[in-house]
Amino acid sequence: MTLVQPTPSADLERTLPPLPVAIIGAGPVGLAAAAHLLERGIDVTVLEAGDDVASSVRDWGHIRLFSPWRLLVDPAARRLLEGGGWTHPDEDRLPTGAELVERYVAPLAAIEPLASRIRTGAEVIAVTRQGKDRTRTAARSATPFLLRVRTADGLEDLPARAVIDASGTWRTPNRLGSSGLDPLGFDEVAADVTHALPDVRGRDRDRFAGRRVLVVGAGHSAANTLLHLAALAREEPDTRITWAIRNATAVRVTTSEDDGLTARATIGRRVDDLVAAGRIQVLDRFEIVRLGRAGNGAVRVVGARAGDVVEHEADVLVNATGFRPELEMLREIRLELDDVVEAPRRLAPLIDPNVHTCGTVEAHGFAELRQPEDGFFIAGMKSYGRAPTFLLATGYEQVRSIAAWLAGDVAAATDVRLELPATGVCSTGLAADEAEAADAGCGGTALAPAATGIATAAGCCG
Repeated sequence: MTLVQPTPSADLERTLPPLPVAIIGAGPVGLAAAAHLLERGIDVTVLEAGDDVASSVRDWGHIRLFSPWRLLVDPAARRLLEGGGWTHPDEDRLPTGAELVERYVAPLAAIEPLASRIRTGAEVIAVTRQGKDRTRTAARSATPFLLRVRTADGLEDLPARAVIDASGTWRTPNRLGSSGLDPLGFDEVAADVTHALPDVRGRDRDRFAGRRVLVVGAGHSAANTLLHLAALAREEPDTRITWAIRNATAVRVTTSEDDGLTARATIGRRVDDLVAAGRIQVLDRFEIVRLGRAGNGAVRVVGARAGDVVEHEADVLVNATGFRPELEMLREIRLELDDVVEAPRRLAPLIDPNVHTCGTVEAHGFAELRQPEDGFFIAGMKSYGRAPTFLLATGYEQVRSIAAWLAGDVAAATDVRLELPATGVCSTGLAADEAEAADAGCGGTALAPAATGIATAAGCCG
């Protein structure tokens, strides 16, 4: 790919005080960004909203990733870890999200010089420039950033030289309504609506066993949940499963036999088989209009189906409708985002889910991610906006390039490389029975529900 090669802002290098680079999010990509910057002698502060690093990954820790270990460890992070005696896991093995945290992310966060630069329980609620809202231009690139952070002790403002927003999308799922809004009556039943990828056979078992479950969504996070629910129903026969999809078929899940992504095709076939066997009931062409309480206390779901009004009752709903970036915190930052997927405008054509799978996205770095706000970058899953094709390996190359740019190494920043075999990255290579034994795999969602490079609920493939 040929790109115009801009040079680092002279104002940014010449006039900003020696402040750290602020990294929002202590997941795999955020910590990789920190490792690359520290390796180049640039100080960092990592701000994590959760009580632990990789808090989003921990939420879907029961899900097995699509990518093997060899694609899940960032090179700079590996160098830092191996300097402390860490041993790389079996490169061809497929870990769960919990194993990714236990064997990689947590050890990385615990090693110096990174450990002392991570703050957990620190939620960034706004990013701006010191003394300058988004309308003020004079000397803007020479003015430090300011991050407003909420902690247990209250609010505080932290200055930064540059900002990398790697906060992901796990905490901002799409709405249940096809309009992009919550259906009328949602607040009345919100307690009975779960996030994508609940641990239905483990932590959340009591909430699902023997109950009527409605899974809403046509992607691979929905498929993963359906497979786990079907396994639960074998153990708890009173469990009833209904799958609500907006279109006539779930084309992103029920893929063809010649799909290059073996595991993705396998998941689609397994869901199809369960539907054919009557173990999963399908509400196709169904769009939720209103939610409320039925007389028996269940959730009453009113929807439009092929022009008719249809009602359905469920005890619990799973919102597997995908994810979106949280942009309210960036209102005072000058952004250039694609109108459709809400990704950086130059990146959007490369990740269009109508064209690309996670294995066909081109390598990209700072040039595609940079914003009109000099020194501000969105990286990782959040950089993909609403597109579900993200891989951790892609995020690692993003932050390597950004770190090189911030260090003034233009040659390294523009030399972006990412070799991802189109079929091997997004598939587990497991046969259907092996995949089921491996916790049903991760349906090809992007970052394991959020993770990625991992399989996540938020995107395509791990």
